Amino acid sequence: MPSTRRVAVIGAGAAGLSTSRELRREGHTVAVFERSANVGGAWIYSAAVESDPLSLDPDREIVHSSLYDSLRTNIPRESMGFLDYPFISVGGEEDCRRFPGHREVLRYLKAFARDSGLCGLVRFGSEVMRVEMEGEGRWEVVSRTVAGAVGDEREVFDAVVVCVGHYSEPRVAEIPGIDSWPGKQMHSHNYRVPEPFLGLVVVIIGSSASAADISKDIAGFAKEVHIASRSASGGTPIMDPAHHNIIIHSMIVKAHGDGTVLFQDGSSANVDVIMHCTGYKYHFPFLKTSGIVNVDDNRVGPLYKHVFPPLLAPYLSFVGLTTKIIPFPLFQLQGKWIAGVLSGRIVLPTQEEMMEDVKKLYFEMQIAGRPKRYTHNIENYHFEYVNWLAGECGHPQVEDWRKLLYHANRKNRAAKPDRYRDEWDYDDLVMEAYEHLRNIFISSSRLQI
Repeated sequence: MPSTRRVAVIGAGAAGLSTSRELRREGHTVAVFERSANVGGAWIYSAAVESDPLSLDPDREIVHSSLYDSLRTNIPRESMGFLDYPFISVGGEEDCRRFPGHREVLRYLKAFARDSGLCGLVRFGSEVMRVEMEGEGRWEVVSRTVAGAVGDEREVFDAVVVCVGHYSEPRVAEIPGIDSWPGKQMHSHNYRVPEPFLGLVVVIIGSSASAADISKDIAGFAKEVHIASRSASGGTPIMDPAHHNIIIHSMIVKAHGDGTVLFQDGSSANVDVIMHCTGYKYHFPFLKTSGIVNVDDNRVGPLYKHVFPPLLAPYLSFVGLTTKIIPFPLFQLQGKWIAGVLSGRIVLPTQEEMMEDVKKLYFEMQIAGRPKRYTHNIENYHFEYVNWLAGECGHPQVEDWRKLLYHANRKNRAAKPDRYRDEWDYDDLVMEAYEHLRNIFISSSRLQI
């Protein structure tokens, strides 16, 4: 007989919602802890920013949103949705674009939670302060009401799934001479709109999607935008052909007290603002495992397949740590895997075998010269990983069109970095995807509870 367990899920974003549904489908009892007042996690926009623009002050009032107002998805909506709950335009949406803005994604997640009957599982305004093992298969979860009610609540669960995301604890680049530099520094975590940069000279550090988006967002207001990227060559600075005031450099060498910033390519600029688009740290201050799980240079480990700590499996797990992915379908399959393992329907390898698998990954990364901080970047084997998860769960392999559409979009994005969200030449793939998803939509009425 399958086992049913009482499971605590931390976070009601896309990862927490999809995992909760899979746990409930498997027969488990689920409690979801969410510190905000709504579902959506990283897709909840707030105009508020933190008192410390770099988000380094431990005493700052933390703002968990990292969305900027103009953000749009960088993958087509057809490939973005959960496997059995399509994210397609059926009319009535505020934003029907193929690459919608963040408000449309939040609308989708709210509809998913509503149609799946998940909202009743979520304890809104409840922040988890501590998660600690009491014994094998017994975890104490200490939570606190954000509204300020007196006292903490302590409960014991059979298992805990951590779904808190990784977009609220910024990483900041180290810049020689920055302490004497007179300008303003900030992290993209605290960027919302471009108007405050009117007439300023801005340096953006980074080469990620956020750096590309924000540089173009600001370029319409700033005097100059300089992009400092480790991936850029050390030669002559490059002018962005689509934006007369965006200049691409190699990395910063030093900041000087007179306001100038020197780049590796030998050029310099007198700069008003340095914005760090340098990513985020994995951060689990509530999790107490006596050192069994730790974060070392942004490697959360040891984790079997980025989900289970071998020594604590299956009673502790993580969903949503991987990067460079199509997130929602992957979250769903990770949650389905966890739910099946907890019920006993799916059997994990032994602790020794899981640890050997982890060591093998680490060794392969070392041989390839990949830094620890890229451990959860699975861009090079994303679909292999997703299909492995599907196989473990007894779920059909991911449709070919998802992979083809993903790669067609990547190719188009490289060719048209400024226009790929509005111009494409893969309508045949889009139509194949749409027809497939439309049939799912009609047959399920979006009620896959």
